[in-house]
Amino acid sequence: MTEILNRTDAPADDLIARISDSPTGYTGVDGDEQWAAEIRRLAELRGATILAHNYQLPAIQDVADHVGDSLALSRIAAAAPEDTIVFCGVHFMAETAKILSPDKTVLIPDQRAGCSLADSITPEELQAWKDEHPGAVVVSYVNTTAAVKALTDICCTSSNAVDVVASIPADRDVLFCPDQFLGAHVRRVTGRENLHVWAGECHVHAGINGDELADQARQHPDAELFVHPECGCATSALYLAGEGAVPADRVKILSTGGMLDAARATHAREVLVATEVGMLYQLRNAAPGTNFQAVNDRASCKFMKMITPAALLRCLVEGADEVHVDAETARLARQSVQRMIAIGQPGGGE
Repeated sequence: MTEILNRTDAPADDLIARISDSPTGYTGVDGDEQWAAEIRRLAELRGATILAHNYQLPAIQDVADHVGDSLALSRIAAAAPEDTIVFCGVHFMAETAKILSPDKTVLIPDQRAGCSLADSITPEELQAWKDEHPGAVVVSYVNTTAAVKALTDICCTSSNAVDVVASIPADRDVLFCPDQFLGAHVRRVTGRENLHVWAGECHVHAGINGDELADQARQHPDAELFVHPECGCATSALYLAGEGAVPADRVKILSTGGMLDAARATHAREVLVATEVGMLYQLRNAAPGTNFQAVNDRASCKFMKMITPAALLRCLVEGADEVHVDAETARLARQSVQRMIAIGQPGGGE
């Protein structure tokens, strides 16, 4: 392995073959400068750009070319000069990058990295729901599979879901999927009674409950609350504000991108964060003078954490795992994403 790391003139195929044969070829670990240097070198040899979602492990975020939410990263992928995109996130995110970059090679370091939210509605279930509501407009969160996006009229992000729904004529029924908590948030803000919400959820965000949030808020009375709208506690956060338990200006319902913007602008000394714990790394980097603490420190996505340093090295060595979306599915899915973008800049994604 050391000999391979020290070579700078080896052809890519030879280099990849030799690392693949090495029993120690997949042992990159957090904080390993040699591993990071090898990742950067292999990425250059492959002509690849590395994208990392905000929920990824710190080592993955540190070595990536770009870090952000899934839609922002997919748009970066489409504009990047590199022909290969390595998407460190979950599978639907890599699919979205492929949809927006059909001529590029898109790799995910571990194809098993799924998503409980994306899996909570299948294309067959969505089609059956559409059949029950003929003429309804389907709005799907970007946290869905390519096949679901292909059956969708307009996609949305957590930051622009309200604007997307508001753009639909008031007399049209809306089918909103798959996240029930984001859907409830949109219904609450818009007051729209003909908004039908699918009963899906992200198991991690759903597990951050209102009792935990209330308890943490009582223990930290001066803290701001950053709450992702996918969370089971989003309604509780607004209730706490409405009851005066927490000053209303301290409660912020935000996408991950919105959390970063709010972190840079906050004057609070302490912020309680209700989302996947990987987000804390980005928030602490954005505002090192603020104490960011998780409402639930067990809110870790096992699928996001499948993208390990070892998996990323394997991906670059072997060109695995490539993500494919058939041309017709990609064409239809691309339309639903483009309609969203035409309504307005999507801002932060999930």
